[in-house]
Amino acid sequence: MGAWELLLVGLVILFGLCGVLVPGVPGSWLVWSAVLWWALKDPQPVAWWVLVGATVALFLSQVVRWALPPRRLRESGATPRMAVYAGAGALLGFFLLPVLGAIPGFMGGVYLCERLRLGRHGEARAALRRAMRHGGSSVLAELFTCLLITGAWLGAVVSG
Repeated sequence: MGAWELLLVGLVILFGLCGVLVPGVPGSWLVWSAVLWWALKDPQPVAWWVLVGATVALFLSQVVRWALPPRRLRESGATPRMAVYAGAGALLGFFLLPVLGAIPGFMGGVYLCERLRLGRHGEARAALRRAMRHGGSSVLAELFTCLLITGAWLGAVVSG
C-alpha cells in the first residue's frame, strides 16, 4: 500500500474519531471500515490480526454501550465545545500516558470546559458528573475503543 493510500486511510480514521463525538455520525464504523480497507489492500498477517482485533473490540464496545445509560447529553448541558475539549483531552491523554490516559484525559477535558464556562470547581465537578451520567460514559467507551484501534493500526503501519 502506497503512502497516499495510507494517508487516506489515516484521514478516514481521524474523521471516524471525530465522528464519535458528533451525534448522528457512525464514527466507530468509519474507523472499522478504514481498517478493513487497509487490510484488504495490504494483505499481510499483521493487517488481518489488526482487523480481527478491531472487530472484536468494536463488538465488545457495543455490548458495553448497550449496558450503559442511553445518550441524553443535551439534557446534561453538553455542547459541541465540550465535545471538542473532551476529544482533545482523550487524544492527548492517550498518547501522553499510553492507552489508559484517554480516560482521565476525556474527563479532564469535560471538567476544563465546564470550569472555564462556570468558573467554580464545585459547579464544574457537578457538571462533569451530570455529563458522565447522561451518556458521557457511553461516548467515552466508544472513543476509547476507536483510539485503541487507531493505536493498533498506527503501530502496525509504523512497524512494517
